[in-house]
Amino acid sequence: MPELAWTASQMRTENRIVINAELIAAYQAASSPHSIRALKSDLEAFDLWCRRTKRIALPATPEIVADYLDARAGQGSKPASLGRYKASIAKIHQLLDLKDPTQAELVKLRLRAIRREKGTAQAQARPLRFKGPVKDVERDKPRGINVRALLEACGDDLPGLRDRALLSVAYDTGLRASELVTVRVEHILEALDPEARLLAIHRSKGDQEGEGATAYLSPRSVRAIAAWAKAAGIWEGPLFRRVQVRRYKARPAVKGRSIDSISSRERWDLRKTLPRAAVPARVEYDVGAVALHPGSIGPIWRAIVQRAFDRDALPDLTKDDLTQLLKGISAHSTRVGLNQDLFAVGEDIAGIMDALRWKSPRMPLSYNRNLAAEAGAVGRLSRKIE
Repeated sequence: MPELAWTASQMRTENRIVINAELIAAYQAASSPHSIRALKSDLEAFDLWCRRTKRIALPATPEIVADYLDARAGQGSKPASLGRYKASIAKIHQLLDLKDPTQAELVKLRLRAIRREKGTAQAQARPLRFKGPVKDVERDKPRGINVRALLEACGDDLPGLRDRALLSVAYDTGLRASELVTVRVEHILEALDPEARLLAIHRSKGDQEGEGATAYLSPRSVRAIAAWAKAAGIWEGPLFRRVQVRRYKARPAVKGRSIDSISSRERWDLRKTLPRAAVPARVEYDVGAVALHPGSIGPIWRAIVQRAFDRDALPDLTKDDLTQLLKGISAHSTRVGLNQDLFAVGEDIAGIMDALRWKSPRMPLSYNRNLAAEAGAVGRLSRKIE
């Protein structure tokens, strides 16, 4: 039985629900694994709430859906998340050929009221720009948290080499975390520039049918990839993998004891009579065979930032600054940063959409709204009259 069919069969129902397993299997085959996981998670949360409040999950009434959205809003869910919960409830009703309760005016008005009260603005990931929050990306010196300093702060051990290649590729391509971890050695192609490369992107969030796209890899990224792949012995398969670190403490030399010196009160052990040479401290690395998990990318970015700060590579930041800034760093930070740098150098929205494979201008415009306000008419006037 398909995973979603099993989930639907377990949900609290008023009467026996007829499940069209073929339809649900077809939906799963046509959807990304991430979409399936999100739908399953949303349905399980809805069913749990219905059981706790003694409501019926399938088929749900408009009143039940409206109350559920109110309850989730009261727990702190954002309007964007509520919209997803509503869509998930609608989808399972459609797949089971049940009347969609989310189309009722009550549900629409209740969700509109929540959006009116809370607003629809989403928290934006703090951008990781190449030179940080600068106006002129070509001439200004780097400041704040900047990709250049983070790359330089990555060490030459295996974790450092991987992190440098990972961050450099993420900034060049603007890939989402789920796309970044699927990069394989075989996806790297020759480019006209002998020092650069191209990256074949076989599937992305905006390309569920696998039409494919191509991204540019700078010579900086090519060098970082080559150093990481050579050190890790990666010639095929997933490029970015887990690195397990094992650290062993130093052990001093042991002279050895005669048998006569071992007291009867001690536990008898022949090894006590044998001399042992000193063992220096050492570090061993184990490179995994599978790709990193998408959920690991945000923590890796934050670890790189912390390491750069500890090595005095971010001299204009205080410890309090760092604590505040780290809260906003996520896996999406490199994508937002590339968006803003492209805007800062004068690329139009069509060029930015093409470079980052956007289907709609809404998100790139949202990411660049602060820079747009500063570069807009009032900003230009202010600089002229002051």
